[in-house]
Amino acid sequence: MEVAKLQEFDRSSRKVARFITACKLYIRIKMRRVAVGEQIQWVLSYVQGGLADIWKENVLEDLEGGLLEYKIVGEFLTDIKREFGGGNEESVKVAELHRLEQRNKTMEEFIQKFRRAARGSGYEGRPLIEEFK
Repeated sequence: MEVAKLQEFDRSSRKVARFITACKLYIRIKMRRVAVGEQIQWVLSYVQGGLADIWKENVLEDLEGGLLEYKIVGEFLTDIKREFGGGNEESVKVAELHRLEQRNKTMEEFIQKFRRAARGSGYEGRPLIEEFK
């Protein structure tokens, strides 16, 4: 099965969730039987540019020096999200919900973006409905 090639990740907080999702999908399809260390190195090969390169060098040194160890690649991806996600995930999701506007999106596009932003925002029931309006 062919899988879309990953985009390079430059530490943009707007792209971190997309990058992590793409990594998880690729690893599940193509790298399921590959050792965790190799999976992490593969992910790091897509972390490129500016401060992301410095972060990557630090992580590689810590991995090689035994200061950092991951039992599963999901732990590593969580660290990437924490490092580059732009703060507390719930706060980021709430801010994204507040900024979201339909503008020139179709209703289906808007609903999908809203669902993504709502997941992890802590909003449920009536408050979520009001935010959607």
